[in-house]
Amino acid sequence: MNERYVLDLREARAAQVAVIGGKAAHLGELSRIEGVRVPDGFCVTTDAFRRILAEAPAVEDGIDRLRRVPPGDREAVRTLSGEVRRAIEGIAVPDGVAARITEALARFGERGAYAVRSSATAEDMPSASFAGQQDTYLDVVGPAAVLRHISRCWASLFTERAVTYRQSNGIDHRTVHMAVVVQRMVLPQAAGVLFTADPLTGDRKAARVEAGPGLGEALVSGLVNPDVFEVRHGEVVAKAFDAQRQEQPVLTDAQAVRLVRLGRRIEAHFGRPQDIEWCLAGGDFHIVQSRPITTLYPVPVPVPVPVPVPVPGTGGRHGNRVYVSVGHQQMMTDAMKPLGLSVWQLTAMAPMHEAGGRLFVDVTERLASPASRAGLLDVIGRGDPLVRDALETVLDRDGFLPSPPEPPDAAPGGPPAGRAAHRAPAPLETDPAVVTGLVERSRRSLAALERDIRTKSGPELFDFLSEAFQEHKQLLADPLSLQVVMAGMEATWWLNDNLLAWLGEKNAADTLTLSAPGNVTSEMGLALLDVADVIRPWPEVVGFLQGVGEAGDDGFLDGLAKLPGGSEARAAIEDYLGRYGMRCAGEIDITRPRWRERPAALVPAILDNVRNFRPGAAGRRFEQGLRAAREKEREVLSRLRALPDGERKADETKRMIDRVRTFIGYREYPKYDIVSRSSVYKRALVEEAGRLVRAGVLAEREDAFHLTFQELREVVRTHRVDDRLVRQRKDEFRSYQALTPPRVLTSDGEALTGSYRRDDVPAGALVGLPVSAGTVEGRARVVLDMADADVEAGDILVTVFTDPGWSPLFVGIAAMVTEVGGLMTHGAVIAREYGLPAVVGVARATRLIRDGQRIRVHGTDGYVELLD
Repeated sequence: MNERYVLDLREARAAQVAVIGGKAAHLGELSRIEGVRVPDGFCVTTDAFRRILAEAPAVEDGIDRLRRVPPGDREAVRTLSGEVRRAIEGIAVPDGVAARITEALARFGERGAYAVRSSATAEDMPSASFAGQQDTYLDVVGPAAVLRHISRCWASLFTERAVTYRQSNGIDHRTVHMAVVVQRMVLPQAAGVLFTADPLTGDRKAARVEAGPGLGEALVSGLVNPDVFEVRHGEVVAKAFDAQRQEQPVLTDAQAVRLVRLGRRIEAHFGRPQDIEWCLAGGDFHIVQSRPITTLYPVPVPVPVPVPVPVPGTGGRHGNRVYVSVGHQQMMTDAMKPLGLSVWQLTAMAPMHEAGGRLFVDVTERLASPASRAGLLDVIGRGDPLVRDALETVLDRDGFLPSPPEPPDAAPGGPPAGRAAHRAPAPLETDPAVVTGLVERSRRSLAALERDIRTKSGPELFDFLSEAFQEHKQLLADPLSLQVVMAGMEATWWLNDNLLAWLGEKNAADTLTLSAPGNVTSEMGLALLDVADVIRPWPEVVGFLQGVGEAGDDGFLDGLAKLPGGSEARAAIEDYLGRYGMRCAGEIDITRPRWRERPAALVPAILDNVRNFRPGAAGRRFEQGLRAAREKEREVLSRLRALPDGERKADETKRMIDRVRTFIGYREYPKYDIVSRSSVYKRALVEEAGRLVRAGVLAEREDAFHLTFQELREVVRTHRVDDRLVRQRKDEFRSYQALTPPRVLTSDGEALTGSYRRDDVPAGALVGLPVSAGTVEGRARVVLDMADADVEAGDILVTVFTDPGWSPLFVGIAAMVTEVGGLMTHGAVIAREYGLPAVVGVARATRLIRDGQRIRVHGTDGYVELLD
């Protein structure tokens, strides 16, 4: 027998996690860091735990039943986990195991007090800390008590919270085993926790020390408030303690700084910020645990760029960076897989940096430069005031941003010498033919891409795609296209600003832009109403689709042909997919399944339309919007003409109304074109991944999604893949999904969310950004996944974000509230197009608003009232 049941902590190594668990592995590593004191002890290895399982068939059976419990079934988890725990605790520690433990205790002194701590193999991982999931016991005295508490630690692998945590992180119960750490107790004057990065803001330069007297049990259990020290750059910059409980903090400032210095050494050893449990005894700090802080948002790894040298005396720190979230601009803040991230980076107009499965743009130079700062803040502020406020918070910090030097060829006080002035673009006429020409040019380019890519495979495909990405970027950067987009946005801003000033009318453009021509995203939502019209007269088709909605069967189209009306229904759905099948929720990530790949995703929205609308709803809705826009135009112009200088104001307003209706619909077309092209790229890459699967290189096609474009290109060239890298990327993706990306992120790791700083809303109301006028009261439907949406007419959609893939839901709701969004993001544009009152950028809306709760959405003023 090769089992080793006991291992001294000083022998423990990080590579032995499978034998000693994460906690013991960390303690062993800690004991080898210079200057770090770890209490003596030993580890009861997972070999002992496996022997217990081998001798208890009832435990094995219970674990198998737990594996089959669906996520969310709390009652089943509670019952089965309790059965498994009781079964483990009822097993006597085998003689051979007990003997090794007793021998180890004899070496350290049987009469002393010990801490008995769980150390699971899936504990203290980079992507999941499992903090507090398993049990720890203190002041355990004597061999019999130690053995009893070791059994309790084994059983704690199956506490309800531990089982639920593993379920939520996609970790199989059978793959996790339990070791147990037994350490000599230290009797401290003080104990607590050190975070080497601020756990609230993410700032890596700020450390937080929490301290309490004695063992710190009251602190950990929440019975007393800890003394808190914030340490930055080697000094205490803030502290707080309970003056009613004690005259002084339990640590001096010098001790707090010394502890943080020790923590920085530990952090450097493990290569990431740490959550460290410590105690102070005899003037020395003892470290009893260290785990990674898994809730911090990762810091982008910057692409090397020239960093301006700070001007002497300004306090600028070399290398500080400021990043703005791309996902908040694109209304898609979910984590993306590496292939999706890299393709977006390769086709984007600006360099983008990855962090936490999301993309960020570095705005440091533009923010630091007075010449470009005002324009940046103005454009960002109009779209998302929270981003602007977060950037202004950075600006208020003296010395954080570098001070850019004068351009080398600049004449003092004048324009750049020897450089031609930038020529302003020619004025853009309000001519629908401009939009028509741009659309036709994009269609021709897309058709050529689809034609030419058909014959490409292997390395030749990647060469072709690299060239296609360059054409993609040229289309995005087309000056005329950008000019049209900006013309529509600027006309919207002009109307809102001037009609508010002249008439006291808030957000007048919301009505004036109803049913504007050429909006491909709003047309997509209305077209699904037409699909419902085809299906509604056929009860058997409706019943069949209701079953599809539950089963999620993407082969349902074949089954339709056998039903009365099924051929017509199938033709209508396939026609819709032919026009919009490249879209889906979260569509900027090309690894997301398109509607063409997973048509069952549309079934819930189709059934909602069948249930909530009468035939001809699409046409009626468009005509109603058109009539409302025309009536609003007549009303506004009439009121303007009655004002002093009214004819001039009316004439200017009429020109802007014509301009916004001509150009605002095109606002959605570039995104449609991007997604159309990306769908072509994806089909070719998935076919290539299929060839790799057939060749035995990849285990499954989706493994390709966890490689970047460049890495996949190399795999195709060499027919070799690093399986460990794929597994690592899958683990990272799961961990990134649990993170909430910030709007603004600094190179110090600080996540800035911004604030509206408003005092004009009722007490208790949730503040956001008004993007579509009107006030609606109704039932909130909190929806986190479009596939799970079940809305009735009059419901208010509450969700994290809505990109164009959510548009089919818009026709069936009365209003919208989102956590992410801005004035000109896609969800806001479509909400205005459909006349839906909408408030976006409402922090934590999906957690503060209950599903089914009655709320009132004030789309004109930008807040949400909770009514019950």
